[in-house]
Amino acid sequence: MTMMKKLLTSAVASALMATGAQAAISDNTVKIGYLADMSGTYRDLAGPNGLAALEMAIKDFGGKVNGAKIEVVSADDRNSPDTSSSTVRRWVENDKVDLVAGLVASSVSIAVSKILEENDRLGIVSGSAASSITNEHCTPNHIHYVYDTYPLANGTASAVVKEGGKSWYLLTADYAFGHALEGDVTRVVEANGGEIVGSVRHPFPTQDFSSFILQAQASGADVVGLANAGADTTNAITTASEFGVTQSGQTLAALLLFLTDVHALGAETAQGIQLTTGWYWDMNEETREWSDRFMKETGVRPTMVHAGIYSSTLQYLNAVAATGSDDAQTVRKQMMETPINDMFAKNGRIREDGRMVHDMFLAEVKTPAESRDEWDLYKILRTIPADEAYRPLSESKCKLVNN
Repeated sequence: MTMMKKLLTSAVASALMATGAQAAISDNTVKIGYLADMSGTYRDLAGPNGLAALEMAIKDFGGKVNGAKIEVVSADDRNSPDTSSSTVRRWVENDKVDLVAGLVASSVSIAVSKILEENDRLGIVSGSAASSITNEHCTPNHIHYVYDTYPLANGTASAVVKEGGKSWYLLTADYAFGHALEGDVTRVVEANGGEIVGSVRHPFPTQDFSSFILQAQASGADVVGLANAGADTTNAITTASEFGVTQSGQTLAALLLFLTDVHALGAETAQGIQLTTGWYWDMNEETREWSDRFMKETGVRPTMVHAGIYSSTLQYLNAVAATGSDDAQTVRKQMMETPINDMFAKNGRIREDGRMVHDMFLAEVKTPAESRDEWDLYKILRTIPADEAYRPLSESKCKLVNN
């Protein structure tokens, strides 16, 4: 074969490969559906600003992937598994959505993941907390990205017990997330020599926490643990403050607290509360630079969920670009093989159970005197290494894991 023929053969092969890669992106479009609580209890921690973070990622990526356009649709999940299931089924069956992003309420994520598995589409869970999402409810069609109840318990509950909070009373949101957090906290408290002296499960969502706080006070427990999130947590903390819980000698442990919750409460009310977080906007130059851009877009500082949505969207688009495909299994495999090093996580990785593992952080809410401005709210007490933070695969019940 002459050199010219070799060059022509090589050029034709390259062109065919490029055409094949392009054709592998269905309909020449990568379509992302953003599903989250846009109006209720979890609006601030994800909500419309999570959609803004996703759109920032698409813009930073360049707006197209391998020449294919990127489209976004969005919907309010209303914290309803039924509503969400109906929405996602329509998206994947009629609207050709490739990726479902956002996903906040754990009950919603569990319901949606089943539909994604049935239709072989991909989901990235950024807002849900239940560790069961990548344990007994794992599928080959979703990734759990930002945090879950296992490191929340390992961080906050472990720290509080070691500081002397031996007896606990738990206020638990009565659905999948609350149940998972209650179980993980119980495990950590008892493993560290403490005990759960009582608990009560409250409806989700709840406006009036008076009766629940009174029961917690009456228990005489050292610690009142709040196994809830969003507006439920801020309502419970406000009620506890009004009833003098901490003044009477009990410790209040918020087991899942977001930056937006602390901002809403104010440093005066929230000061001294310890919490576990997967990310904080003021950790380094890289987090501050991105957070400044986010604040220009939205008017607020980002939560760890907003940051995780941005990061996971870029990871997804990079995987589509690298493989030339929007096929769920092809993209998931590429994401699992690619270390995550960006403004959200360093040396993060996606395991076979779908859990993205990365360092977590134990933080404490600053006093008003320590805060420079209204969003300068945390001081990081320690880093919880990824392998210490998350459930080890040796304890996994996930069907994808060979123990």
